[in-house]
Amino acid sequence: MNTYAQPKYITTNIGRIAVYIKENTFDKVPIIFLHGVYFDHHLWDSQIKEINDRTVISIDMPFHGNSREIIKTNWTMTDCSNMLIEILDSLKISKVIAFGHSWGSMTILRAAHKYPELFASIGFCNMPFQAASKKRKATFGLQHSMLVLRNFYTKQAAKALFGKVSLKENASLINQLQRPMSILSNKQVKQIDKVVILDAIDATDLIKTLKVKAIALKGVEDYVPKPPNIETIVIEGGHISPLEKPYEVSKILERLLQ
Repeated sequence: MNTYAQPKYITTNIGRIAVYIKENTFDKVPIIFLHGVYFDHHLWDSQIKEINDRTVISIDMPFHGNSREIIKTNWTMTDCSNMLIEILDSLKISKVIAFGHSWGSMTILRAAHKYPELFASIGFCNMPFQAASKKRKATFGLQHSMLVLRNFYTKQAAKALFGKVSLKENASLINQLQRPMSILSNKQVKQIDKVVILDAIDATDLIKTLKVKAIALKGVEDYVPKPPNIETIVIEGGHISPLEKPYEVSKILERLLQ
């Protein structure tokens, strides 16, 4: 088994992406995990440590974690989906199970819509598939003006992302956001938010026409709605379910692997 902590770097259309591989010789379809905005591959640590019967892959999304060499300046969500396909191609994976959180879910959705034959099944975790409203765009504009006060900005982001009860019961959740977010420059935060949230095209039709078996989950306090035409399980917490309710997410993952 490879040392999971050591990344393999794969060159994609966006740049060099850090890929982490926990190899296994069992002849089962591998699974890949994609995280959401402000986090990194460690978002899935709790779930990944429970999987011992197949190869497990996770990545650091552009600008996050060790994926720092991003060469494309005006990348889009389409580039993100192409990045995922390029990673699978580089690893010579012809079929994969994919589990994504937020931005990761949206990336997987676009890739699976274009290449359904590559995906055995998909898990969508806290997927923000609707286009941002004018009010949401205005809110982000105000929030970005506070980036000069990074600690304050991070705490406000935590309040928006995590459920109130989760933060009350586990104050360390803020630290789990602050660690990966601290390496992002203010410029990078703005660009990531622009690509992933503010300029992302509504993906409702992609969900309705998806040809891959999928299951979704969201927190009861999550700002995202239930995706149409997909079984959606609602659990306690807010938008960061893998950290807020790791056990419940793992149970849903078990269903996906079956």
